[in-house]
Amino acid sequence: MTTIVLYSFISVFIVSLISLVGVLALSINESALRKWILVLVSLAVGALFGDAIIHLLPEAFAKSANPTLTSLLVIGGILLFFVLEKFLHWHHQHGHELNEKECTDDEICNKNEEHIHPIGYLIIVSDGFHNFIDGIIIAASYFISIEVGIATTIAIILHEIPQEIGDFGVLLHAGFSKTKALAVNFLSALFAVLGVLLVFLIGVSAEIIAAIIIPLAAGGFLYIAGSDLVPELHKTTNVNHSFVQLLAILLGIASMVVLLAFE
Repeated sequence: MTTIVLYSFISVFIVSLISLVGVLALSINESALRKWILVLVSLAVGALFGDAIIHLLPEAFAKSANPTLTSLLVIGGILLFFVLEKFLHWHHQHGHELNEKECTDDEICNKNEEHIHPIGYLIIVSDGFHNFIDGIIIAASYFISIEVGIATTIAIILHEIPQEIGDFGVLLHAGFSKTKALAVNFLSALFAVLGVLLVFLIGVSAEIIAAIIIPLAAGGFLYIAGSDLVPELHKTTNVNHSFVQLLAILLGIASMVVLLAFE
């Protein structure tokens, strides 16, 4: 049992470190990086759609004893993120109005003008959901055998790389600095640790939790990719840039297809 616990926590820690893949961007000039942000957003679109439709939904229905309930949970995930975004937009707008009324110091006012777009927070929440699921899957796999656990960890690492790169681009696009984007991405990744803890604390019941969270996460991914990220890409009308974005979307989807070979 001690070996299983040790392997599980080492695995989720390694997976969490993948969220720091954006550290490579720290050496890149800010203006040069900004030119590639929409390409990274496009990669995130492909990875989110691919992950939801190719991985999460089939897994959710394969484990479901009630397909109708699972379908409703997917819709519930879409509505959950719709409500969350509504709240974030309201809070964003309300805070902006207060700043306009109450701000008197020019330096403070300039700082208050720097706002994070709600899509940044949505990405953090959805990624937290996903990492939580990864933690559950990793711990459950080690209960089967050490070999299965290691194989699952490798598959999740390969799965995380394209998605974390895309998420990092979305966070930059939402207004986070490179350093803050890395920090919040890493904190979101640590939700995998909570998934492992859940498995060891409540055992078999973790499967029930996963059966609920997986379709909710799938719905969230579909909502974010379709409602928030795709409209951002439509702001680009240049044919060449649009073609590059399409290639990046296809690359994100392809990476999710390739990962089926490791499952």
